[in-house]
Amino acid sequence: MVTPFGVVRREWQLRWQCRRLLRELDVSAPLDVRELCHRLGEARGRPIELYPYPIEVPGPFGLWFRLRDRDAIFFQQEDVAWHQDHIILHELGHVLGEHPSDAEVFDPATSAIRQNPPAGLDWDVAEDEHRRRRSCYDDRYEREAELHATIIQEWGSVLTTAPLVSEEPAVQRISASLSHHQGWR
Repeated sequence: MVTPFGVVRREWQLRWQCRRLLRELDVSAPLDVRELCHRLGEARGRPIELYPYPIEVPGPFGLWFRLRDRDAIFFQQEDVAWHQDHIILHELGHVLGEHPSDAEVFDPATSAIRQNPPAGLDWDVAEDEHRRRRSCYDDRYEREAELHATIIQEWGSVLTTAPLVSEEPAVQRISASLSHHQGWR
């Protein structure tokens, strides 16, 4: 049984891990999710490829496939940009959490992607046995992936807000003390 304290501690650990990762990858505002994936792929020595795809609704919003030499993230192409970013970050949460596959669950979206892969995807169906899909938050891995996405998007949105700029030392001190966020540091 997970106690509320355990859940809070896990969230605190995820927040710390995300901050450390973004600092190490030298991610700055405004947050560019595609650039984050590129940098993370380089750092891991395992590229992360992103594919907008017409995923059938209702169904998962995104899917992560751990392929032999790279990771592929599919996300709903018929969605607004900010939600696409959140879907990608959620799937990235599965990557970062090294979550186990849910390949035993039948998924029409996976079948559709296998039958009609996007142009440019060199994909051997035998290599996609490890995958996660985003459709609900009924297990620990889905909640953790969603928390990763929320933390990163939250920090990115706070970083993107325009700071108060002034030459006055008193205004600078007040602005600094009221600014609860000083980047990923």
